[in-house]
Amino acid sequence: MAVIRQAEARRSETPGGVMTTFASPTQGGASRSLWKVEARPGAVGPVHDFDSEQVWSWVAGAATVELGGQTHAVAAGDTVVMPARTVRRVLADPVAGYTAIVTAPAGARASGPDGADFGVPPWIV
Repeated sequence: MAVIRQAEARRSETPGGVMTTFASPTQGGASRSLWKVEARPGAVGPVHDFDSEQVWSWVAGAATVELGGQTHAVAAGDTVVMPARTVRRVLADPVAGYTAIVTAPAGARASGPDGADFGVPPWIV
């Protein structure tokens, strides 16, 4: 068992928000990564895909999730299972933004909608 203290959480910042990694292969040797996404109001995530399933659970704010050609409005308390190899984009509420807790297998690789390899994001490593 590994205990990862709050002070050891790793932060990664992008133009759309901040990802805080709670557990990953490089943090506690976990086989799954667990992180928090704090998206700024109006942030528009990139259109992308992953080679493995992700589970997102919203804890604050709201968002629009574009997933596999469908659009879903989500808010605090909602959970979205994003299947592998399904193009997605998450758009933050323009006023509130959102906070979500996300998990995926360690080493999950991102790609563009055209299949271009974006690699493993730093919050999953």
